[in-house]
Amino acid sequence: MPIYEYRCCKCHRRVSVFLRKFSDLETARPICTHCGHDQLERLVSRVRTLKSEEARLDALSDSASLGDLNEEDPRSLARYMKKMAGEVGEDVGDEFHELVDRLEAGQSPEDIEKAVPDLGPGPAEDF
Repeated sequence: MPIYEYRCCKCHRRVSVFLRKFSDLETARPICTHCGHDQLERLVSRVRTLKSEEARLDALSDSASLGDLNEEDPRSLARYMKKMAGEVGEDVGDEFHELVDRLEAGQSPEDIEKAVPDLGPGPAEDF
């Protein structure tokens, strides 16, 4: 069953659409599950590869992965977050994708927090 990902042109959130067969893509009229808007832009989906748990942990602990990280550059943070999410090998959820999309667009973490105050852990989930 093919899964297609879209970005809503109104609320800019990611939407996944499940289709029964590939030919259904031609007639599908997806709508945003968040705001109901019907103008969506199709995205290129991520590709997954299988790695052992040991290989994923090795990749996460490699200090060379921090080489080009610039904490002052939102796009650099987005690249790093995407890389780390890929190494974890699990679905990180829509909120994570929204955060990364905003960082890739150049929005600062502070501006994101102001624009979407309920994004991220609540008070009980803080570390």
